Amino acid sequence: MLIKLCDNLQNAIEEVADALTQRMQTLLRGNDSSGSAVISMTPQFKPANDTASVRGEERVLEAMRYSALSGGKRLRPFLTICSAGLFGVSMDSAIETASAIEFIHTYSLIHDDLPAMDNDDLRRGKPTCHVQFGEAAAILAGDGLLTYAFQVLSNSKVHADPAVRCELISALAQASGCWGMVGGQMMDIQAENKQLSVEEIIRLQRLKTGELFAVSCEAGAILGKAPGMMRNLLRAYAHDMGLAFQITDDLLDAEGTRTQTGKGVRKDKIKGKATLVSVLGVDRARDHAQLLVKQAISHLDVFDKKADNLRALAQYVVSRKG
Repeated sequence: MLIKLCDNLQNAIEEVADALTQRMQTLLRGNDSSGSAVISMTPQFKPANDTASVRGEERVLEAMRYSALSGGKRLRPFLTICSAGLFGVSMDSAIETASAIEFIHTYSLIHDDLPAMDNDDLRRGKPTCHVQFGEAAAILAGDGLLTYAFQVLSNSKVHADPAVRCELISALAQASGCWGMVGGQMMDIQAENKQLSVEEIIRLQRLKTGELFAVSCEAGAILGKAPGMMRNLLRAYAHDMGLAFQITDDLLDAEGTRTQTGKGVRKDKIKGKATLVSVLGVDRARDHAQLLVKQAISHLDVFDKKADNLRALAQYVVSRKG
């Protein structure tokens, strides 16, 4: 089945979110066919009446499900589905890839919320994973989601061509690792209570947030075996849109409420984090976000009306209130 989303952005986002949730629920159900049951190394051992004692993985799966299925905007999967639709990719292939990307995004949130990182107690309007399950389980849940994402991408359900699957795995590993999101997180920690230039902040945010946005958008083009020029345009769109998204996040942290955002606010100021809002001021930062949206949309000209949802998404990320 080819991808055909609603023309209305909110309806299209909800459509993708529903399909994504259904697929992630299946992937995280922990049934025996997925090899989730722990195998005893001592065949003579017979457990008691039930197998709970040898299913220690169930606790970490519960924490993984708690975080991955707790809602959210699902913008990264939406980027993957929209970009895949530009190249005639099937919905089944795109949603499998999008699920893997959302698993990695969720892992990053779990670890970002930990006491050693941002020490947040609220995420998406619910207690954070470490508050609900304890730090050890939260760390393992993040580890589980990260590694499971690559297991999902290695499956032929993603694409019949193993070379395409390998390219997806490589691109996502780079975007989420030390040359991408993890590197950006480290820069963010080191930058606390330090003066950074605008250029340094943009680089930090491009790594921390932008690279995962970029690979989410490029993933659909990889699935569709699109030429390099098309892939580069989608990456450029996602980088500009991702930076506009981050500026809006920082504006919401400075001006929003805990109820609006579903997470703690005023964190950047308390921790002395350098953001474009703190350097440029609220008004100039907001203007810069609008400029980035226009620039992002300009990269989509070659796709004509087929990319209208991506254009609408760029406008949405700077107008959202949470």
